[in-house]
Amino acid sequence: MYRILITGLLALFLFSCGKEKANMIVKGNVEGLKKGTLYFQKNGDSSIVSIDSLTIDGNADFTFSTNVENPEIFYLYLDKNDGNPLNDRFEFFGEEGTITINTTRDYFAPEAQVEGSKSHEKLAEYKKMISKFSNKNLDLIKETLDATKSGDTILADSLQKVSDNNMRRSYLYTLNFAINNKESYAAPYIILSNADNINVKFLDSINKTLSSEISNSKYGKMLAEYIDKRKELQEAVKDSIQ
Repeated sequence: MYRILITGLLALFLFSCGKEKANMIVKGNVEGLKKGTLYFQKNGDSSIVSIDSLTIDGNADFTFSTNVENPEIFYLYLDKNDGNPLNDRFEFFGEEGTITINTTRDYFAPEAQVEGSKSHEKLAEYKKMISKFSNKNLDLIKETLDATKSGDTILADSLQKVSDNNMRRSYLYTLNFAINNKESYAAPYIILSNADNINVKFLDSINKTLSSEISNSKYGKMLAEYIDKRKELQEAVKDSIQ
């Protein structure tokens, strides 16, 4: 009897400790969803992995919880059970506290509204502006193709120059956004997401503007590691040429 009591108390203690570690709660509702499975996910070593899941059957409310050391990217993935492999995955910045996400079944990612995450607010602000550059570039590509098909090479060349300028403005916006929001955990993540297109000199400059708190975060450390690898590669190329 004594052993059973001790075992029970130990299990309760371990359960309580596990619950204390969940310092982030993600809750919300998927309007219009009657049946499906909602997955709570994050980035693993080489792919996106599921932390938890919930089968929806009539009640589209959901609640997930996990522990976070500092803000990082999480995902909600919706399998609608409709036979369509192209379902929806929504990216959001998770952080300590309660985060509320409300969206709809048919427009799961586009209509998702997030409350309770300052880091996500910054990411959403950036995405809203950068999407304008992307949409303009798509329009310019179409116009350039149309001009090329019609044989108007002068117009095609002119449109290409406008497109190139639009891309440069997009990169400059990304750099300026990171510098102006150097106290946000979203800054190093945004730079990492665009790092392949940014000169390592600029990456290094931005990295040096980040506060110590941001530099020591998950994406701050990843950015520093990425810059070091880019510098090593540059040196290796120089050595091979010499």
